[in-house]
Amino acid sequence: MTDFLAYFHTDWAAMTRQDWLGLLLTVFVFVLLFAVYWWVLSPRNKEKIESHRMMVVDEEEMNAEIESDGRKK
Repeated sequence: MTDFLAYFHTDWAAMTRQDWLGLLLTVFVFVLLFAVYWWVLSPRNKEKIESHRMMVVDEEEMNAEIESDGRKK
């Protein structure tokens, strides 16, 4: 068991600025992704998210934008 714990031992005092920045950035991205997944997969937001499901492939909306001023937006 001590070999296992020694493998994961971290020398906090020897960490450089880049190590701390990488650690903080990793934790921040993890928390941000968790929050976004929680928001998207929440049942109360299902209708709001589902209403945008076909937004990328909606050709009528793209054609309306092109026809409105003659150029592609």
